[in-house]
Amino acid sequence: MKGANETIIALATAQGAGAIAVIRLSGENAIGLVDSVFKPRSKTPINTADSHTVHLGDIYEEGRLLDEVLVSIFRAPRSYTGEDVVEISCHGSVYIQQQVLNALSNTGRCRLAEPGEFTFRAFMNGKMKLSQAEAVADLIASESATEHRIALQQMRGGFAQNLHEVREQLIHFAAMIELELDFSGEDVDFADYTALKILLSDLKHTIKQLLDSFALGNVIKQGVPIAIIGAPNAGKSTLLNALLNEERALVSAEAGTTRDTVEDFLTLQGIRFRFIDTAGIRDTSNQVEKMGIERSFERARDAQLVLYVVDINTPEGFLETINHPLDRTQLSREKILVVWNKCDNPNQSSTKHIEGFESIAISAKNRLNLEVLKERIVARTLQGSANEQSAILTNSRHYQSLQLALKELYTVEQELASGSSQDLLSISLRGVIQHLGEITGSVTNDDILGSIFSSFCIGK
Repeated sequence: MKGANETIIALATAQGAGAIAVIRLSGENAIGLVDSVFKPRSKTPINTADSHTVHLGDIYEEGRLLDEVLVSIFRAPRSYTGEDVVEISCHGSVYIQQQVLNALSNTGRCRLAEPGEFTFRAFMNGKMKLSQAEAVADLIASESATEHRIALQQMRGGFAQNLHEVREQLIHFAAMIELELDFSGEDVDFADYTALKILLSDLKHTIKQLLDSFALGNVIKQGVPIAIIGAPNAGKSTLLNALLNEERALVSAEAGTTRDTVEDFLTLQGIRFRFIDTAGIRDTSNQVEKMGIERSFERARDAQLVLYVVDINTPEGFLETINHPLDRTQLSREKILVVWNKCDNPNQSSTKHIEGFESIAISAKNRLNLEVLKERIVARTLQGSANEQSAILTNSRHYQSLQLALKELYTVEQELASGSSQDLLSISLRGVIQHLGEITGSVTNDDILGSIFSSFCIGK
């Protein structure tokens, strides 16, 4: 990022001609700069206005009226960035937006913001922790209610606030241990080692929970993968089309129509799912079809849940061979939901059974029991893990830092148990503190910050 004292300007939002666009400025000269091109109807200059006030007036450039606007004033430190911030709400015409931007830029007292620079300044000015800043980008990119909720949790502090508090306690213990080194010849303890062991145990439990939640958090962020597998003509593509309520996959009476995977997204109960229709599983000499079938097994192994679609009219003797392709997927039975398709009566499935598997009877073509299937999909994939109280880890950078912190935690516990010297204990404890600080932003470097904020949109 460029000079922190410069005033920056960006088009924050635009909703099309006839709607509203917001032009945002931040920096120590932001209010004075806008005052030079803005004439308020109240005749009172905005450079004397109170914070959190809104002013109606006109934007001019060299005496030429550009637009009637609303100007909102946010004085430091009570603003998003912690600096003086001005937001100009103008009409949504692209021409008007450009003219107002030009009027501000032509003063020579500001520059266009870089991607994420507003949020970067908020972080640098202590308005938010680094994990909260990253959550801003996640919030903007959220495409489901669950993604939105998790991002909001992180923006409000989330688990990072708890880690920050524990980190502060660890810093205190490290300081006490290092103080003991200065009095090593006097056999005196400054650190409460019993309290330290309890703190480390609690922290280890918290980190393990967060690491375990990453598998769920990652699939929620990317879309929970649901693989649809089964024999040719079992109705896999028809099921995909019925779930999506559109003709997404090609349906034909000819066996082996699907040679490659077909994917699309669907939001169920606020969670985004990625449904994957796969090639029909059967013995074949066709090389292309064989490749498609092998890809079906790969998608099944990678999926959070597998819908194994079986034609309800399959002869009883043939059902004994169904376990063979299931064995080839190398999946646990808990990951598979058998879907009996093409049934006219939901009770029809009671005559069919594959031992060890949960099953549900539907008609994809007639949409029979489809809503029940959707409910089972949500219940089976999440199993209550994404409730309102759960802390869910979605950021791979946080995951890596927590893994390293946990490794150092084990080292600290071993050193405490073996009675290692204070200098070794202090080094290991500082390692835990370092990795926790990488999450909260207490420990950063330019490469990490550049990578994080470059992914933001301009205006945030």
